[in-house]
Amino acid sequence: MPSHRPQAPSPVRESGLTERVERTVLYAVRSATALNRLLDALPVFAGDPRVRPVFTLVPGSDFSTDALAVLDGAGARTVPWAEAVRGGHDLVVAASPNGPLHELPGPLVLLPHGAGFNKRLPHSSADDSASGLHPRQLLRGGAPLASLHALAHPAQLARLAQESADMADRAAVVGDPTLDRMLASRTRRERYRNALGTGGRRLVVMVSTWGPESLFERRPELPRRLTAELPYDAYQVALVLHPNLHSRLGEFALRQWLAPASAAGLLLARPYEEWAALLTAADCALTDHGSAALYPAALDLPLIGCYEGGTELLPASPMAGLLARIPRLTMDEPLAPQLDSAVVTHRTGDTSALAATAFAEQGRSLELLRARCYRLLGLEPHPGPVGVRPLPVPRIGQERPSAFAARVEVCGNTVSVARHPLNSGPHGGHVAAEDGLAATQEMRSAGLIHRRARAATAREPYGSDAAWSDTGRSDTGRSDGAWSDAVWTVAGWTSYILEHYPACRTAAAVLSHRRCVLRHDGSALLAVSITAGPSQPEPLVRPDPAAVLSAVHGWLDATPDPALPTTLDCLVGGRPVRVLVTYATDADAHAEL
Repeated sequence: MPSHRPQAPSPVRESGLTERVERTVLYAVRSATALNRLLDALPVFAGDPRVRPVFTLVPGSDFSTDALAVLDGAGARTVPWAEAVRGGHDLVVAASPNGPLHELPGPLVLLPHGAGFNKRLPHSSADDSASGLHPRQLLRGGAPLASLHALAHPAQLARLAQESADMADRAAVVGDPTLDRMLASRTRRERYRNALGTGGRRLVVMVSTWGPESLFERRPELPRRLTAELPYDAYQVALVLHPNLHSRLGEFALRQWLAPASAAGLLLARPYEEWAALLTAADCALTDHGSAALYPAALDLPLIGCYEGGTELLPASPMAGLLARIPRLTMDEPLAPQLDSAVVTHRTGDTSALAATAFAEQGRSLELLRARCYRLLGLEPHPGPVGVRPLPVPRIGQERPSAFAARVEVCGNTVSVARHPLNSGPHGGHVAAEDGLAATQEMRSAGLIHRRARAATAREPYGSDAAWSDTGRSDTGRSDGAWSDAVWTVAGWTSYILEHYPACRTAAAVLSHRRCVLRHDGSALLAVSITAGPSQPEPLVRPDPAAVLSAVHGWLDATPDPALPTTLDCLVGGRPVRVLVTYATDADAHAEL
């Protein structure tokens, strides 16, 4: 690769720490997608006071709005394009070859804007021109645009050499910083799942690129169908959309369109970092031809293909190879058995071997990229290793359904329950509604109404309101843990509910994850003690007590005058739960809600 003499740095007139600045690196941002790639590569210069980062927005993109908002939110120093083209920087780093990058003086480091080069150049469906590797993008006036084209795999370098030997001479395989962040975050998987409220459920992530051939464009109903069909206690559903969709549609419109699925528990990941944390935490992913699926493939996640064909995907690309070898989703068949089959039949190493055709130098990308960048700057690298930043814990706002349709099957003392969000479609069974969250009509139609004790009055406090909530938020909407002067006792509240809601046959109070109290058909108070089934060597998974109450409600309806105490073997979300039903104590009756 030819050497480049760095520009003389612009004078720095400030005093103090800024006097140590020797070089300025300009990050040229074309879109939110490109910005995310640049942010993942920022640790290359972390801790080095000699290098000052500044940002500029490359004109001409339809997807630049979100990028500018993210930069403003991060407090990044930005310069107008008119100022950037006048110089004053020593190195330019970009993650998209598009736009007038040739107007920026100084050597250019070009990073890929995604995993691999899997799509054809727009408007060139007649050939196999890879977007991101075509001379039309990488040459300006016949000369290579970049001083360093950082690639993730030798196959990409070979493909570039076919297009132009001059461009290949300026390229190097350094790996993928985004993948390295995900690899470094695998030990955080349990933390991510706790933050998402996943519990023992199977986290299924729908991954969509953008454009007319994308999964979200062709199957916009799939998020709602997934939340409707998959039993709530067995599955959690999430959606990862390409940043261009967030930019083009806007968060307000997206959430408006997804409102029914969100009300049923759908998680929508933000387009930077959160999507990667979600896939790191996932159990299975549905994908179109977008390159984002190569990341969960590299983590050896079971994948199901949903691409319906078109002209965008390159036949010899890593994504084409991946889609040809993974199961395909059949839309006119039930979804749950297909997801179960993909997970059960997945063999360790299946998808990671396929992703290996897109990612080399795993775990070394920042180290290799840093050496190249400092060489272009004419500086020795900052002492010490370059650190890979693990992904932050996701903070996705999630709605928990306020009412469910619960189907219960009873065979003696063996009971299974499957719950679906009430408004997601007809599922049969009884309606179970949560007092304080459910709408009036849901309460009026409910055969089971339950209420969760506040953390401040709970018999077995776990240290936060999250003990009673799948989402980690207070069920009452209160976060200060303040006491209230008006409280129900279990005995008073259960009698009140059965008197004021004629359709209700069971009123139940959730005192803790292990203890509930209920009144069925006006009878004496009963206590329900819950013990999760053995799960070694896995973590102990506590079931939602509300789901257990639906099982007990169904058993009581099917068992007139039960002999107590009785032990029930319940199945909730496919997991065994041991339940002891006995008469409540005076302490149970006087417990506060």
